[in-house]
Amino acid sequence: MYVLLHLYAAFLFGDSLVHASPSPHGKDWARADIVTCIKGKGVPYSIKGSTDFAALIKPANLRLAYTPAVVTIPTTPDQVTASVQCAAAANLKVQAKGGGHSYASYSLGGKDGSMVIDMQKFGTITVDQSTFVAKIGAGQRLGNIATALYSQGKRALPHGTCAGVGIAGHSLHGGYGYSSRKWGLTLDHIVALDVVLANGTQIHTTSTSYPDIFYAMRGAGDSFGVATYFYLSTVAAPTTVQYFTSDLSASLSTASKATTAFRSLQNYVLTNTALTSDYTFGMYIDSDLTYNIQGWCMDCTLTSVKSTLSGLLSGYKTTPKIQTLSWIDALTAISAPDALSQPLGSSYNYHDTFYAKSLTSRNSIPLSTAAMTAYFQYILNKQSPNTGAFFSIINLYGGPNSAINIPSADSSSFSDRDALWVIQNYGYTGNNLPPFANSIKTLVDGLQSAVTSAQPDGNFRGYLNYVDPALNAQTAALQYYGAATYDKLLGIKTRVDPGLLFWNPQAIGISPAL
Repeated sequence: MYVLLHLYAAFLFGDSLVHASPSPHGKDWARADIVTCIKGKGVPYSIKGSTDFAALIKPANLRLAYTPAVVTIPTTPDQVTASVQCAAAANLKVQAKGGGHSYASYSLGGKDGSMVIDMQKFGTITVDQSTFVAKIGAGQRLGNIATALYSQGKRALPHGTCAGVGIAGHSLHGGYGYSSRKWGLTLDHIVALDVVLANGTQIHTTSTSYPDIFYAMRGAGDSFGVATYFYLSTVAAPTTVQYFTSDLSASLSTASKATTAFRSLQNYVLTNTALTSDYTFGMYIDSDLTYNIQGWCMDCTLTSVKSTLSGLLSGYKTTPKIQTLSWIDALTAISAPDALSQPLGSSYNYHDTFYAKSLTSRNSIPLSTAAMTAYFQYILNKQSPNTGAFFSIINLYGGPNSAINIPSADSSSFSDRDALWVIQNYGYTGNNLPPFANSIKTLVDGLQSAVTSAQPDGNFRGYLNYVDPALNAQTAALQYYGAATYDKLLGIKTRVDPGLLFWNPQAIGISPAL
């Protein structure tokens, strides 16, 4: 079967499919072969010893620092092609770096000695005023995109809250956001992609042109190619947003009280039609016992939001603060303290030293009383300053009428369409700098297992944009894709990148079929 697949790939993409293997050259990063190739093709690059190299390879997560063999900084798709071809010739693995926000530092290769293709020069943001499709370069960040879209006809996209996150990794692996219950994932708005494949071929892929690549890139893009430009269908931005916040910390007097209040909220989410898809919210709790909720309702009246929140928060006995904001002011509020405008490339200066895990729960399996009691009890038990700093965020993205649930499971390789809650558990050093104590990882692992052990039938999954590098490749494949989707992706990988040129420790192809 694999022989037939390979022959099909040769027919479809030409006979130049490359077979890359791990470099035999150890840590001699700036090898003459790769430098000669890149220089000969006129591609801007940086290697160890270059004045900009340290800045280019400084990771968002300082816990996971890797040293690439070379970083190319292409300015055109042809230079991306040249980078890929040079890496293949030198037997180097490749990863593209868009925003560089990878929790696992996979945008630096996930190991020493890879080629990193830094996409910071791809900064285009233009909206076609006839189709309202936005063309966006792979080096752009979410905050810049939001302001540019709004300035070009008051357009918008669903996307995450952190303004500095790059569009590439975010949209290629999902893209939850506060407007996702109304508009879907960022990924759902991708109508086309310009992609450089492992053999250097440049393609424009859509649902009808190279449909297998279109399927694979939307959910597992890091494993299949380098996206240079994204084409996304935009929507009209809401005229107003009712933005609300409330302090929930009074409920933390006991785990039982906190659980009772949460269960009341969850029941309202699942049963009350007043909570339309215009609403979403996130609940934040941390090691200082800060516990609050923030959310919004798009194009809703203040009166209706007050009524809905009185029911939603009835278990907390709290009065929320509600502000009527413009679209841009609402995005600014949820991005705070970061400004929406963010620099591209290594000029962006977000860094932390952390470990994170995620859980996604099913619409059909609400979080149980036992699970939430264990969750809150664990948090209450870990308030000593010696246990480490952590936070946990529970976001509502699913529920009745969520737009995320609408696309079919096989419409893309993002396979977590029925998530109700998306939970991120995050532990970090007190000053955000190394060294990282392993006890912080133990703390986060314990918070995760408190929930899963108390609800063994929860069928929990994980969210790839909160990637957990501690998972082996097979566990990651099951957590982030599931067996059916992963095996389909594996077949496509075999055809278009049989040598695993596009590689990280959890890339498609590292695990065998599930």
